[in-house]
Amino acid sequence: MNQTPHIQVTDLVYRYEPEAPAALDGINLTIPRGQFLAVLGHNGSGKSTLAKLLNGLFLPTEGTVLVSGMDTRDDDHVWDIRRTAGMVFQNPDNQLVATEVYDDVAFGLENIGVPPDDMPPRIDEALRLTGMTAFRDRAPHLLSGGQKQRVAIAGILAMHPEALILDEATAMLDPQGRQEVLQTVLKLNREQGITVVWITHFMEEATHAQRVMVMDHGKIAMDGAPREIFAQVDRLRDLRLDVPPMTQLARLLADRGIGIKADVLNVEEMVKEVKRLCPSCLKA
Repeated sequence: MNQTPHIQVTDLVYRYEPEAPAALDGINLTIPRGQFLAVLGHNGSGKSTLAKLLNGLFLPTEGTVLVSGMDTRDDDHVWDIRRTAGMVFQNPDNQLVATEVYDDVAFGLENIGVPPDDMPPRIDEALRLTGMTAFRDRAPHLLSGGQKQRVAIAGILAMHPEALILDEATAMLDPQGRQEVLQTVLKLNREQGITVVWITHFMEEATHAQRVMVMDHGKIAMDGAPREIFAQVDRLRDLRLDVPPMTQLARLLADRGIGIKADVLNVEEMVKEVKRLCPSCLKA
């Protein structure tokens, strides 16, 4: 992973009204190119506000936000920033505008002035990357929630972004839809090197990230690797957050004197631990 800053936030303060308390207060954040960062926090912690600042939808009250070296306050770079850091919102229906999937993906390209002859290969590639090629002629409103969100992501990808900012993009989806979207974004991060800022309240989704940041009352409360963050069960509970189910199970087993690792993150790791502790337990 390229360690040069892709997104650089310095001394960021944001207020919704001039005299209002700061929604974000003193945020300093560096996101290297190609990193997958998960952002957690209870409702009102500031994570969605941060997302909109990273995309230039909101502008800092104080401090700076640089995206690929471009200052979000610079009017000359507004559209360059939004092309560079594509935003995917919670409700996919709010991002779907056309009667066919292909036309929906084309919509963003039309808005940024891509010549018509250049559009088809970009649309085809975006549909391929999101696994939606077979649905190109379908009506978006007839798709499942996960498929709609993948179309929304394809619309962003067609504009050739360097980063994806997903603000609770799986919150309205069923478990299958959440898995579809997460796996699509993970693939884009790993194979295309796209920087990802994944804002979520699902702890198990955050275990797939390279880095986890926890926000509380407009500040960064925790920042580190998933295994490091989720091992701090009591600290997370103090912040009104839970831990991934397998981490919680490992903690319960450890509290009962079973010699299991405390930093188990997922089912695969739990299976390995059970095999280690009881080699005969999982034999067919």
